[in-house]
Amino acid sequence: MLSDLVRVLVPATTSFVVGIAITPLVLHYLHVCKAWKKSPGKIALDGNAASEFNRIHVVNEVRAPRMGGLVIWASVLITIIGIAIVAHWVPGIRDLRFSFLSRSQTWIPLATLLVGAVVGFFDDVLVIRPGGTGIRLSVRLLIVCVLSLCIGWWFWAKLGVTLVNVPFWHPLRIGWGIIPLFMLASLALYASGVIDGIDGLSGGVFGSVFASYAIIAFVQNQTDLAAFCAAIVGGLLAFLWNNIPPARFYMSDTGTMALTLTVAVVAFMTDSLGGGVGIAVLPIIGALLVATVASDIAQVVSKKWFGCKLLRIAPLHHHFEAIGWPGTKVVMRYWVLSIVCAFAGVIIALSALPGLSV
Repeated sequence: MLSDLVRVLVPATTSFVVGIAITPLVLHYLHVCKAWKKSPGKIALDGNAASEFNRIHVVNEVRAPRMGGLVIWASVLITIIGIAIVAHWVPGIRDLRFSFLSRSQTWIPLATLLVGAVVGFFDDVLVIRPGGTGIRLSVRLLIVCVLSLCIGWWFWAKLGVTLVNVPFWHPLRIGWGIIPLFMLASLALYASGVIDGIDGLSGGVFGSVFASYAIIAFVQNQTDLAAFCAAIVGGLLAFLWNNIPPARFYMSDTGTMALTLTVAVVAFMTDSLGGGVGIAVLPIIGALLVATVASDIAQVVSKKWFGCKLLRIAPLHHHFEAIGWPGTKVVMRYWVLSIVCAFAGVIIALSALPGLSV
């Protein structure tokens, strides 16, 4: 147990150190490339200018460069490859099994992280051009659908996932329905990426989510997956070190697309594959992500069907800013709530494991 714990903590620490080390280089090139929006302003989901949002964030929109998510996924990639190389060539380290790059547990989430990061990176490149608006939302949603369709099919056809475990109840056998379920989860989580809207907010929330799944995977003896999640937490903390107010860069799509899609993969891998309830506790662990998506949907429905806005600004965290809360207060309270939700989800997940009482 102690050696397994070290195998999880070492990637987390390494990723954090690597992230801190590469941040000055990333920041340098982001400033050299002028990687920020050239003009402020945001368009709401209904196609009109988001006047309230633009009023509050007119300065922040162009204050700092985008693509800060590079620090997160680059630190994870360097960590996972670096440890694998060291573990292969150094006999003493090889015996400790520090490498967590494995076909059964980390290939799929790592591939998802990198594909999401690359697509998000290209979107950011288009955004920072003069007059740039990025990849159209419909195209991005199509990319998410195709990617999640492929991964969902892999879960069903190659890994034999046909069950969804339910806490304290019998499993639900849904067969090929695992594919549309994964697609739905991926789309919902991708939509929650708009939580990257206030300095320090997204890093803290995603950190709690991945830390929760690191604990769940560790207890379920999915040590490589736990180490992978822990490495992401380390990268997130390194990013957050430079994203707390006033942010030196923003996560933007190269970070949010990578992280949201990877959360979906990790949740499904900690379900029937690990003998746990990773899918069922996702809405609890990611409750603030759920609230972000739900508030956007509620705002659109209210404006379309009732002709009025439910919130001053959607999503919810911007509504709190609009009614007078300082951004730092919103962020701190979201961090508190994200930790509470993470604890609740982990407790339920561990309590539902056979033979384990919490």
